[in-house]
Amino acid sequence: MKETINSTVATIGKEVNKMKILLIILLVLAITAMFFAFKSKQKIALPPNARAGDLTLEPCDYKTKTAMYKAECGTLVVPENRLSPTSRLIAVPVKRIHTQSASPLAPIFYLGGGPGMSNMGFNPADELLAKHDVVLVGYRGVDGSSVLDCPEFSKATLGDGRGVFSDESLAIMTKAVKACSARMNAEGVDLSGYTIQQVVEDMEAARVVLGYEKINLLSESYGTRVAQVHAYPHPVSLNRSVMIGVNPPGRFVWEPAMVDAQIEYCSQLWAKDETARARTANLAETMQNVSRDMPKRWLFFPIDAGKVKTMAFVMFFNRNTSAMVFDAYVAAEHGDASGLALMSMAYDFIVPKSFVWGDFFTKGGSADLDPNRDYAATLRAPDSIIGSPVAFVIWAPLSQAWPQDKMPSELSEVHPTNVETLLVSGSIDFSTPAEYATKELLPSLKNGKQVILSEMGHVSDMWSVQPEATLRLITIFYDTGKADDSLYKYEPMDFHVSLGFPSLAKIMLGTGALIVIAVVTALWSVARRMRARKSNEATRQT
Repeated sequence: MKETINSTVATIGKEVNKMKILLIILLVLAITAMFFAFKSKQKIALPPNARAGDLTLEPCDYKTKTAMYKAECGTLVVPENRLSPTSRLIAVPVKRIHTQSASPLAPIFYLGGGPGMSNMGFNPADELLAKHDVVLVGYRGVDGSSVLDCPEFSKATLGDGRGVFSDESLAIMTKAVKACSARMNAEGVDLSGYTIQQVVEDMEAARVVLGYEKINLLSESYGTRVAQVHAYPHPVSLNRSVMIGVNPPGRFVWEPAMVDAQIEYCSQLWAKDETARARTANLAETMQNVSRDMPKRWLFFPIDAGKVKTMAFVMFFNRNTSAMVFDAYVAAEHGDASGLALMSMAYDFIVPKSFVWGDFFTKGGSADLDPNRDYAATLRAPDSIIGSPVAFVIWAPLSQAWPQDKMPSELSEVHPTNVETLLVSGSIDFSTPAEYATKELLPSLKNGKQVILSEMGHVSDMWSVQPEATLRLITIFYDTGKADDSLYKYEPMDFHVSLGFPSLAKIMLGTGALIVIAVVTALWSVARRMRARKSNEATRQT
């Protein structure tokens, strides 16, 4: 009987662990498209007998929903550090998708988000391919033969188990950053070669070897910074440039004041929604109150306030997932912390491997690091609504531990340019607020235009909320230089959440509980039958 009970307890323990995992599944599915699209590593080998500038391409296919396009896939060999005459060589992937037009216009070179994320996951629509080749060149440090992975730091982002924003957790992350850079140096990696400047030269090398005189740039988020740097030394190579989610110099660090301002803006929109307002009159105040007095657990599930805030910031990039965060915070104010517990647990599954961390450290740090700033103190920002949690996880340990070579100062500044440029911004963009582009970049663009899309978030909203309008805006600009935003219709942010984190947590908890009950019932039934059998056998023997 004792063995049966022990077996039952062990089985229940296993089922509880399964339940914890199940609680994460729907959350991961909800934000996978938004978040994991950022990172898609593909390790390739350096070709034998390679020389700098070698391009090896083979036929491949590219298929959209309506058509099949001829394409070429291969590798481009480049120096790891063009500033070093003894630099080793590395290879980056290249993919060119050919337009079906008999009279193609200038090709489109894509520059995706990051740093620390792949540049090879873009799937251009038919509208972009109607008149233009589309070219993808992998980002050094993420794509290709040299990937700056930091498994040491991935593990360290979990913290000390008590609080990811604690001094103890920061010490663990800082130690991991030092260990990662030391290991890479021992392996012969020249970290000073992984800068935005060198990424730009990879694009130029590809342009030349592919035979293009001028190219268009289509950039997103971090990629817009690459596009800005590209326009300074190589303006004659560029035809037109479209930047979505614009990141001017100095803005790789997300600032607490900016995060607060965006939450306050969302709070104003919330107050205009009668149903939302009935739940809480002041959304920003609710978020600050919950953040300040966040419960330590829900049932037997721990809640790490730093992890909750980090997941909140990540999900603020998209208007739909933003609404889910607001719903969880409002529920917590009314005593239901289940959604926060789910967000806290999701952190461990999502954040550690969300970037190629070494790539972020080299490119982000070389561009925007301020050696005189106390990032730990300013980014935790206890008087802020949520502080700047993702920036804290990245910049506080980076600033203390990563060996950093700065890019030339002229490449870290805004410069006037004649390149025709279109800036596309959302009015609720927690990553790259529209006002940054308006105030800090647009005045330097002699042929610049900006379109601000009301109540849209970061890059993914541009492609998913009204994709036809976005494609029309981009293609007409490439063809004519005009910004035609006539297809966009006002679409207010929807704060209604049909299945939010609190509901998901309870559904999964209920499912787990039913599993546990079923297992316990089955084991109890087996034990009962065994006792009855033994009792019958004893009766027969007497």
